[in-house]
Amino acid sequence: MKEQDVCQVNCVHDDKVEEVAGKLKEQNPADAAKIFKALSDETRIKIAYSLFVGDELCVCDVAAIANASTATASHHLRTLKNLGLAKYRKEGKLVYYSLVDDHVKQMIQIAFEHQKEMEMNG
Repeated sequence: MKEQDVCQVNCVHDDKVEEVAGKLKEQNPADAAKIFKALSDETRIKIAYSLFVGDELCVCDVAAIANASTATASHHLRTLKNLGLAKYRKEGKLVYYSLVDDHVKQMIQIAFEHQKEMEMNG
């Protein structure tokens, strides 16, 4: 730990701590963390981005885009679905996945936009 990135004195701002802690009690951080955990896997973020760009893709298309087997793609898609980030529909022998709503699409878009900005700014 470097001294430059840590407070040199102990100074708790009670009003801010009370406000933020109160709001945090109204939330469920564990559930929110699951979303980020799901998206922290490189293959799953590729799949989520593919669904963002492609809107709706069958499992075979997702596997081809992610350069993965259909079993692997299916496993990751199921994880995204179980965590409430993706949904699916069956059409005959094909299964199509898409992102559940605009909130998820915005998270994916913002993550990739932020990464581009970081790369441009060094």
